Amino acid sequence: MNAAGLEELEREVTSCRRCPRLVAWREEVARVKRAAFATEEYWGRPLPGFGDPDAKVLLVGLAPAAHGGNRTGRIFTGDRSGDWLFASLYRCGFANQPTSVARDDGLRLQRAWVAAAVRCAPPVNRPLPSERDNCLPYLVRELGLLSSVRVIVALGSFAWDAALRTLAGLDLAIPRPRPKFGHGASAQVDRFTLLGCFHPSQQNTFTGKLTESMLDDVLGLAGRLAD
Repeated sequence: MNAAGLEELEREVTSCRRCPRLVAWREEVARVKRAAFATEEYWGRPLPGFGDPDAKVLLVGLAPAAHGGNRTGRIFTGDRSGDWLFASLYRCGFANQPTSVARDDGLRLQRAWVAAAVRCAPPVNRPLPSERDNCLPYLVRELGLLSSVRVIVALGSFAWDAALRTLAGLDLAIPRPRPKFGHGASAQVDRFTLLGCFHPSQQNTFTGKLTESMLDDVLGLAGRLAD
């Protein structure tokens, strides 16, 4: 764990303006707001990762939600996907409470760190390849600083691809053929075990593509492998 390095990375991430389209979108959303949150002050900036600096498990999502993380300033906090994720982290012993609604709500993670492949909320949840590539160095540095991490949980295929790119960015050999994403898929890359999990999006949870037990199974396995 490198606390000073993580703090410096956070400062760089939260001040990033590399992607003009994302900067314009996140700031517009923060100005216009959603009616339900009209009285709140939106974060409107890129999001750093957060959690236990001595984490053994890294969870990677796609990007902040426009009215979730882009509003609250913490990835997955304040949106429906986060409702599912933090409840599962709590059940699996990674979090001290099952909900997360604001940066100062008392949530603490143990043995886990949560980050996003893209740090700004993208229009219609679809970052461009150039935006993905602009963000990749942040995740590479983050994983390098989280020296205790041994398991990476990719929430969705976009995060799976980002995780493999991140590991390659650490000069680690990616297996050939390249591991394919799937719920419950796993791949060993040097000292890291990569696990795939369907993203806890409303599309997946409302349709039953992802259930609570399916999410718990992956996070429970991540904990056992890390220990």
